Amino acid sequence: MLDDSDRRLLRHLQADPAQPIGALAEVARLPLATAYKRLEKLYATGVLRGQHAVIDWQALGYSVEVSLRITLDKTRAQAFDEFIAAARDVPEIIEIQTFLGRVDARLKIIARDLAEYQQIYRNNILTLPHIADIEALMQVATIKNSQALPL
Repeated sequence: MLDDSDRRLLRHLQADPAQPIGALAEVARLPLATAYKRLEKLYATGVLRGQHAVIDWQALGYSVEVSLRITLDKTRAQAFDEFIAAARDVPEIIEIQTFLGRVDARLKIIARDLAEYQQIYRNNILTLPHIADIEALMQVATIKNSQALPL
């Protein structure tokens, strides 16, 4: 599906998504028109879905990150959907993942400090519907955080 030229384009785009297409074409060793056409094709086929800004939430004063593993009480048919819908409405939840197995969902929560986290936990998390069990994991350090693919 991808040839060497596409992989070079994607590798350099991952490294610096804000670079102008002319610079991208140059480092990928492609003529500008070819690079442009290949990028259009990568967007059209869904390989590239867009570009976005990555905001460092720690630079904005958020110093606490907690991962909550949630097990749901699934005695009601709509429990999962109702839980997910309510969790989406909590602004401090910045990531929701779902799983097969004992744990049904993982919520990633950020807060400015432990006091704020406690308030979020009591007022916003414990009120989410259908929770049977919660396991909290407080993050100490991020060792690797990359969405770049090994192209």
